[in-house]
Amino acid sequence: MANIHPVIAVYPGTFDPMTLGHEDVVRRATQLFETVIVAVAAGHHKKAMFSLSERIEMAKEAVREYPQVEVESFSGLLRDFVVARGGKAMVRGLRAVTDFDYEFQLAGMNRSLMPDVETVFLTPSDKYQFISSTFVREIAVLGGEVDKFVSPSVQQRLIEKVRASGTP
Repeated sequence: MANIHPVIAVYPGTFDPMTLGHEDVVRRATQLFETVIVAVAAGHHKKAMFSLSERIEMAKEAVREYPQVEVESFSGLLRDFVVARGGKAMVRGLRAVTDFDYEFQLAGMNRSLMPDVETVFLTPSDKYQFISSTFVREIAVLGGEVDKFVSPSVQQRLIEKVRASGTP
């Protein structure tokens, strides 16, 4: 713990739902930063399966063992949220080379908008590198098992959401 710098890092995403890969990135971030804010996007550009309040609840459940992690929602420009919270680093998860192009462009744009904030790329453990929220939602909707990809509480929420939607 002596190597932790007194830096606030923001880990933004829609987290629809929070996967074990997301949890692994949070764990890794807590080893580098004094405070990590999981910033749950309202998701105006994506149609979310879970409501914002459900996504916040899932994120809070996932990070409850890390006292230095906070969960907050944001809408509008991420820059405004990061600056308002005093963030000096933005954490982004990289799963594979397919993520890199988008994330590289995003990091460049964010550097232009927030020159004092560094983007830090963290890769999840090998066993989580292929997991995406999109795949997890699709598998759940099609009746597949998602227990290897999400926590038990998220799995239960997925089952209930699919059941409520009337999808087999």
